[in-house]
Amino acid sequence: MFELATGIPSPDINSFQLGPFTIRFYALFILAGIVLAVWLTSRRLTRRGAAAGVVLDIALWTVPLGIIGGRLYHVITHPGDYFYPGADLWKTLYVWEGGLAIFGAVLLGGVGAFIGCRRAGIRFLSFADALAPGLLLAQAFGRFGNYFNQELFGTPTTLPWGLHIDPSSPAFPEGLPADTLFHPLFLYEMLWNIAGATLILLLERKVSLRWGKALGLYLIIYGAGRAWFESFRLDPTEFLLAGVKINLLTAAAIAVAGAVLIIVQSRRHPEPEPGVYLPGRAPAAGPGTAAADPAQTGERIHTDGTDQVP
Repeated sequence: MFELATGIPSPDINSFQLGPFTIRFYALFILAGIVLAVWLTSRRLTRRGAAAGVVLDIALWTVPLGIIGGRLYHVITHPGDYFYPGADLWKTLYVWEGGLAIFGAVLLGGVGAFIGCRRAGIRFLSFADALAPGLLLAQAFGRFGNYFNQELFGTPTTLPWGLHIDPSSPAFPEGLPADTLFHPLFLYEMLWNIAGATLILLLERKVSLRWGKALGLYLIIYGAGRAWFESFRLDPTEFLLAGVKINLLTAAAIAVAGAVLIIVQSRRHPEPEPGVYLPGRAPAAGPGTAAADPAQTGERIHTDGTDQVP
């Protein structure tokens, strides 16, 4: 156990050996987050009438493209880490060492989700709404991986929960004393994401968050929080646009996009969502198929389009 007066210590290991394999904690937490998101999304979508297992089919497209997008965005916005004389270009593929940008993961993962939804006959926004809280929880789990990699921290602080970073780490800022404490951004973002997921789940009990509104709320929550965290994050290799961090601009744009999505969809679709399947794509009732009838799924559909799952 640590004492707050001395700050939060960073782990002195980030992997362990399992036979001939090196297992990295970063990868384990990313995988744990993916599993949690798939489980929660599947639970939510099947209660709304989707066939059991359909989320796994969509995840087969979403997860790989999300990982590719997250890595691609990270490499592009951190060129100095990978492209220099004598650099090993294969390291651009070393995802297990850290460096998955959520912005790229959401963008390209969204493309994968759209493809998967079309193949499965599921409305994309229905899937995205079901995914929203699980995605925030998955991101929270991923931040534990950042903690073990000592790669997500903010400006120096004297707060009692300041984070220790190994002075020998390449990420440790030059010119600072070895005992400098830093804002634990991994912890801030983890708590923010958990609070955001909880907010979405609670609001769904009171108001309708269908037709992409839960997705919009996710974009607002994550975008606003990330913009704030980026404002005091230490990342010397950050890409700048007009002198401003590209990640801060991207986060702000995501929050605005979320607000626009909610406003537009509220005006376009005041009616309850008709179901999670595209017209004519719902499977015939049978083994492994969730019933779309609210009386059978346990949902209580209100006249304002909200639903509650006991």
